[in-house]
Amino acid sequence: MAPDDPSLEGLRTVFLEPIDVQGVLSVAAGESFRWQAHLRTVAAGECRRCLSPVATVVEDDVDVMFSSDPDLLDDPGVYEMPVNVVTLDLTTAIREETALRVPAFPLCRPDCKGFCPTCGADLNAGPCECTASGSTS
Repeated sequence: MAPDDPSLEGLRTVFLEPIDVQGVLSVAAGESFRWQAHLRTVAAGECRRCLSPVATVVEDDVDVMFSSDPDLLDDPGVYEMPVNVVTLDLTTAIREETALRVPAFPLCRPDCKGFCPTCGADLNAGPCECTASGSTS
């Protein structure tokens, strides 16, 4: 799925690469299908501590159901499927499953020091003046 695919509109995430999807759709009980897939893309974001741009690899396995059985549709892992469908559109599932896997609070690196709460200096660049003078701890 292209990063500018219209089905991704409305998400607060900007994708830097296409969403690569590889999977298998198999018949499950009744009028249901099980979709097992692997998703991979790269999402743009900001470091939660220093606000630097961050490109985060989003990669995970998906295991969901598609069903027309109304008793199953309350389960968040089940997507509604029209009765007697001939072709199954995975677009909504790809959009939702990928969006759920994008980290809400990415870090530019695990040891990001962020900003000084007193003067606002980027502590990744080194100690700030107020820390050096001992006015903050």
